[in-house]
Amino acid sequence: MTFATTARASETARRNGILHNGSRIVPEEVPIAFSYGGSSHAVMMATPADLEDFAVGFSLTEGIIADQAEISGIEIVEGEQGIDVQVSLADDVADRLRARRRSMAGPVGCGLCGIESIDQAVRPVPDVTTAALALSHADIVRAVSLLNEAQPLHRETRAVHGAGFYLPARGLVTVREDVGRHNALDKLCGAVIRAGERGGNGAVVVTSRLSVEMVQKAAILGSPVLIAISAPTALAIRTAEEAGMTLVALVRGEDFEIFTHPHRISPESIADVA
Repeated sequence: MTFATTARASETARRNGILHNGSRIVPEEVPIAFSYGGSSHAVMMATPADLEDFAVGFSLTEGIIADQAEISGIEIVEGEQGIDVQVSLADDVADRLRARRRSMAGPVGCGLCGIESIDQAVRPVPDVTTAALALSHADIVRAVSLLNEAQPLHRETRAVHGAGFYLPARGLVTVREDVGRHNALDKLCGAVIRAGERGGNGAVVVTSRLSVEMVQKAAILGSPVLIAISAPTALAIRTAEEAGMTLVALVRGEDFEIFTHPHRISPESIADVA
């Protein structure tokens, strides 16, 4: 069995005051269980694609691993109702996880479901102050434009989020999509790590609003710049300020707003941006 990423759904659409019967493509969401050492750790509702990237990124941003090398194997096991992603860890990492074992279930819209304490929800994030990345105004506009063009699943369904990794000299090098914005970012983190890229060399660009966990995940990847098409929360701004991260939001065409550490973004003509 292989789970599809989309399905066709019947619909009745109103166009110009007239009802039309038809259908449209919608994204699938499937229960994805992450198991470590034979025990289920988390179940996320997600798009059934790029699951190895998802496993690495989730393991990293959840603090289960500190480095990809701590994962010794990943097996994807499909069942009747969902998919079990079985992650094998190095012995010392597995022992550490058993000591802090917890269970959580995360619906699509929530990135902190199952957190055991307030301290975990507002955990300190890595400091990215020393990252040397610098972007121009043109880079900001280009990154979002390229992300909009690099989302085939969203073009087909208009119902998924995207996350991309932008390098000034190369453009958008990696993109991942998912029905959950946190899942898309976890998948991106995993893809960047598995490709051997350094998070500090590029910017993370997302199609969603910027809540605190998006800042946390980008900082764990090591990226000093987080770009979004929507607005940030107050806690996301405070967290980015403390982490030394540049937060750029509300990117619409050639307009955008910089909320923290604007020194990384230098003025430059955007006339040549496609």
